[in-house]
Amino acid sequence: MSETDPHPRKKSLSYPARVLRGIGAMLDPRAWAHAVRLVNYYNYSHVIPRRSLRLGRDVRLSPNAAFSNPERIEIGDRVSIGAHCTLWAGPGTGRIEIGADALFGPEVFVTAAGYRFNEGSPVTAQAMDEADVVIGRDVWLGARAMVMPGARIGDGAIIGAGALVRGEIPAGAIAVGVPARVVGQRAADP
Repeated sequence: MSETDPHPRKKSLSYPARVLRGIGAMLDPRAWAHAVRLVNYYNYSHVIPRRSLRLGRDVRLSPNAAFSNPERIEIGDRVSIGAHCTLWAGPGTGRIEIGADALFGPEVFVTAAGYRFNEGSPVTAQAMDEADVVIGRDVWLGARAMVMPGARIGDGAIIGAGALVRGEIPAGAIAVGVPARVVGQRAADP
């Protein structure tokens, strides 16, 4: 390959070089320190909070779902929470209630609190506004949907991928966009 090649290629390591790289990684104390940090994060974002969640029967939680203030989160029967979902109840009073048979796609974010931003700096030092979030039964939240404080999603609603839900979504509605707006109605059961 010449230096003027417009299509450079990734250099591949020989097998012995890959083996040596692997041994070096196993002996590197920085890798072990990082592993301890990962275990600590997993413990305080999933393992410990899971003990305080109010869970219905047959709930399926992805092992990398994260919870904050879990004592104010209630999850109904047969709910499925997908990969990398985050549920943040408020630090004071904001609750999250999820009805039975709800389905969360990957990376769904639900929060019952948000920082104020006009009272000085830094934002993280300001008070938070909290409002309960209620997600009805048989609701489907698509990948990366965001549900903000005070949102209410009616039974049987479908929220499209990437939608931002503020306010109320009626039962059986199909809502998409930022902010989420109703674009259709789910068909009734036969």
